[in-house]
Amino acid sequence: MNVSGKKALVIGGTSGIGLAASKQLAALGATVVAVSRNPDRAGEIPKGITLQACDVLDRAALGALFKAHAPFDILVGAATGGTRARGTFIDMDIEAYKASFAKLWGYSNILQLGVPHMSADGTIVLVSGSPARKSKPGQVAIASVGGAVEALVRAVAPEIVPRRLNVVAPGTIDTPMSSLKGAEREEAYRKQTAKNLIPRAGTADEVAQGILFVIQNDFVTGTTVDVDGGWLLS
Repeated sequence: MNVSGKKALVIGGTSGIGLAASKQLAALGATVVAVSRNPDRAGEIPKGITLQACDVLDRAALGALFKAHAPFDILVGAATGGTRARGTFIDMDIEAYKASFAKLWGYSNILQLGVPHMSADGTIVLVSGSPARKSKPGQVAIASVGGAVEALVRAVAPEIVPRRLNVVAPGTIDTPMSSLKGAEREEAYRKQTAKNLIPRAGTADEVAQGILFVIQNDFVTGTTVDVDGGWLLS
């Protein structure tokens, strides 16, 4: 797909990976609507991007958003949906574990409500994560949710052809999701990535490049593209 002149909706598009994808799409000539619960987080945005507030878990609001912007050609889901439970499964609060699946329900809403308003040759990308296929201790919640997202994509992709649907799975990425600052932040990322083939945290722009790849390549669907610095081989 040549994205120039296309219309893109990026859900979770005002921070981190979603914002980077919004900016890269706009730079290539797409008209972008960057959507999140708190669009003010985006800061100064370039020409070609407009901001809109919406919660992916609010089906009525999300459905109205898609209807208002129909038809559109590109749909990116990068919203977290809510908080993530952390820690080992045996000690985990089960309600917190259940709440982690808000990301899956958000993506389910994006697909079910968004696809009917897309162009026939439209393309969708959802963001998962490396723990879906190689979990470290304490990552059971994010691994469970990511695995469910990737299974959802493999199941739905054959149902929506000729539209394409893919997943991009980041490894450890330096984004605003981490609240650590300065040397403490650098040390945390160093420890997390020390055994990776590329021993550093990735950037939101590097993940966005993976998102752009599956958007632009018309011969890719129903698959997962890893942008993980060698996480899966570490």
